[in-house]
Amino acid sequence: MIWLNPEWLFALLLIPVWLGTEFFWKWRKRKPAFVFTRTDHFGEINPGLRSKALIAVRILKVLAVALIIISLARPQQENVRIDRTTEGIDIVLVIDISSSMLAEDIRPNRFLAVKEVAQNFVRQRSNDRIGVVVFARESITLVPPTLDHRLVQTQLDLLDIGIVRDGTAIGMGVATAANRLRDSEAASRVIVLLTDGENNAGELDPLTSAKIVRSLGMRMYTIGASGEGSAPYPVADPVLVRRYINIPIEIDEPLLITMAEMTGGRYFRARDNRELEDIYAEIDQLETSSFEEDFYIDVRDRYALFLLPGVLLLFTVLLLEKSWLRTEL
Repeated sequence: MIWLNPEWLFALLLIPVWLGTEFFWKWRKRKPAFVFTRTDHFGEINPGLRSKALIAVRILKVLAVALIIISLARPQQENVRIDRTTEGIDIVLVIDISSSMLAEDIRPNRFLAVKEVAQNFVRQRSNDRIGVVVFARESITLVPPTLDHRLVQTQLDLLDIGIVRDGTAIGMGVATAANRLRDSEAASRVIVLLTDGENNAGELDPLTSAKIVRSLGMRMYTIGASGEGSAPYPVADPVLVRRYINIPIEIDEPLLITMAEMTGGRYFRARDNRELEDIYAEIDQLETSSFEEDFYIDVRDRYALFLLPGVLLLFTVLLLEKSWLRTEL
């Protein structure tokens, strides 16, 4: 609700002054009263209907004046309608799920840290279709590009190591993602590849998959997720149940840099949890959806909602005061 003439609302402050003045003059004009020696039985006397009506009429008179004053302030209802046209982005997250992702140089391990950050990334991309491809020796589509982000997050939460044979087929993972985006009509199509190792499996060379991505007009960001030197890796032990060995860091950064640059993207290195979060946040900023908004404002006067009841109440009050509730001849 907005007010075209809000200065009239200050007149509401005059109502207490009016009531006080009216009470004062009635007190000054009061007639001589009878003197009674005892008043203990007066409480048993019930006021008649006319006495109650006089009190109700005074209240209605104040309400009527207040409604008329509010109507003079010209209340208006403003309805704003916004038409938004969104030009979203289709994104496929390609995640390495080889056994080396269990290394704990990123806490609690590479795999769990990536799942958590990926879910946060999905949560922030409300206008984009997002899919997930996972790979080890083979690649599979976990979720095709969709706006059902709850489904994407659920599948990421259920994802585990070992659902495909072990290995690192980077080229196959990228090719599967490109195939999922091939028929997309989105203005921008993006692949985000995360791996912690070197390509050692698959029928398709990673650079060939990058050429496919480039030929389809897609962009690819690559992420190398691992620490430096070596990383603690948990292994089963019949005596200790669980023990750790150090495995060497074998990440092919030159390959990942080349793949990203071939497609107009960028390469990032995540050595710990903070860097991993910052990388996905930066990609989120680099790939922004575009919006077009049209505003429509509809203003309607609402003074009649106050004026008509106010006038009707005031007319009723005056009619009663000049007839049934008349106190002076």
